[in-house]
Amino acid sequence: MQVDFYHLVHTPLERALPQIAEKVVASGARLLIVAAAPERQAALDRLLWSHTPDSFLPHAVAGTADDTRQPVLIAGDVTPANGARHVALVDGEWRDAALDFDRAFHFFDDDHIAAARIAWKSLAARDGVERRYWKQNDAGRWEQAA
Repeated sequence: MQVDFYHLVHTPLERALPQIAEKVVASGARLLIVAAAPERQAALDRLLWSHTPDSFLPHAVAGTADDTRQPVLIAGDVTPANGARHVALVDGEWRDAALDFDRAFHFFDDDHIAAARIAWKSLAARDGVERRYWKQNDAGRWEQAA
């Protein structure tokens, strides 16, 4: 199980998340995006439809379409109704249920850095969990820092 911590410094979630989602879908895998607040889920739904003019990223908010058919599903909890093996936690909150997936992407900004550090440390003691920490350099490129 791999957990990638993405510290959002220069690039906001609205630019980072679609890139990750596109890569997951292009690999043939499915993604569950988790945000607790319904208004955040709605904003992510709009984002994935419009992040670039020429892209198409098939997705839905849980409960609004046939969840089982969605390559990308936006939900309020960590229940992969679409059969996803990848999960993106996008509201800065770590959820241990993400450990049931093959890969987890944990996005957080400076407002959630203390909670991310706690999650990072708690995962160090877990067998079978590979942690990677990604931070952006001054040019905006993602670099693995740990």
